[in-house]
Amino acid sequence: MAVTYQINHAQQRVYTRCVGEVRLEQVLEHFAILSADPDCPEWLDVLLDLSDMNTLPTSAELNRVSTEIARVLPRVRFRYCAIIATSEALFGMSRMFEVFSEKYFAATRVFRSAEEGLTWLDSSAR
Repeated sequence: MAVTYQINHAQQRVYTRCVGEVRLEQVLEHFAILSADPDCPEWLDVLLDLSDMNTLPTSAELNRVSTEIARVLPRVRFRYCAIIATSEALFGMSRMFEVFSEKYFAATRVFRSAEEGLTWLDSSAR
């Protein structure tokens, strides 16, 4: 699967990686699996790593993902989201996702490296 995740319960954080050719259906399936996971806590911060992703989502697809986030809110709520995007194109699209999803997170930021994103999450998480 092109979208994988791992939950760190001590930090109430989900590490999600998108690798290779990632399609909208796979992202939607990820949210369905995460929200059905009995091990998933009610509140999570997100580290979304797109650094190994080869596809570029459209603005319509990003909007659809934000709609999916709204759908899973009764099961899992998200606080802070750090997006790791190393390519220029994904960095720009991730900034657009910030706008689409702003009402579902306390804050979302896009970073060039996982270290920067983790530092921000560690300083933002309460």
